[in-house]
Amino acid sequence: MVSTAPAVKFGVDAFADTRFELWPTSSSEDKEVVIQAVYRQVLGNAHIMESERLASAESQLCNGTLSVREFVRAIAKSDFYKARFFETSAPYRFVELNFKHLLGRAPLSQVEVSEHIRRCVENGYDAEIDSYLDSDEYQAAYGEDTVPFFRGIVSQVGQKQVGYNRMFAIFRGPAESDKAVKASQLVAAVAGNMTTAIKPPKSPAIGGGVDAPSKRFRIVVAGQRAGSRRRFATTTYLVDGDNMTPQLKQIHRTSGKIVSITEVN
Repeated sequence: MVSTAPAVKFGVDAFADTRFELWPTSSSEDKEVVIQAVYRQVLGNAHIMESERLASAESQLCNGTLSVREFVRAIAKSDFYKARFFETSAPYRFVELNFKHLLGRAPLSQVEVSEHIRRCVENGYDAEIDSYLDSDEYQAAYGEDTVPFFRGIVSQVGQKQVGYNRMFAIFRGPAESDKAVKASQLVAAVAGNMTTAIKPPKSPAIGGGVDAPSKRFRIVVAGQRAGSRRRFATTTYLVDGDNMTPQLKQIHRTSGKIVSITEVN
């Protein structure tokens, strides 16, 4: 059983409370609606060409050998997702969108963001994606066969108010496309542990946000190599927002472990 299809056709509307779930009795039409809902949610409302669809994963979902959660994983690990949100976006934006697409909420703290950036640098892209889908939070919210939806847009028991406010900064209405914005919308608010003003979503276009390149960050790194020797003391870097990606790659090449990333006031 699934909800009605218009939200899939015209975009993801967080305020419609439209949820999609796959059941053993779902018809082929129901399964197609679920497939389209997963693409819309995970790919940030992207338009999908027929040639870009994951035909094999779709087939496995339809014949029952792949759950909705594993179909979400297949899309999030696809070259399509990686090219749109990892290779062309700042690290903060990539993590921000992973929270939005896979957990349906905004990041709540700098510790959370730093943990995911560090995991991606040290353990790789796949490990970063798996950390959301294999989490207790994902299982509690969606289980195996519910399509992720925007939980952070409504008040929930146990959820911090700051998460509710921040969701409005990264969800700008059902007509948005996440690929159009490369800079983080929450970097200053999260790094500075500040509240976020609620701005009503816009239907035709994406609202503006805080641009990461205009900020500076302090990255504390431990255990880097220096030539053939390893430094055991920590090293601190002051980095402009638009230089975050090359700096993180350099840290990764020298086997450094990121201890913390904080905004410099």
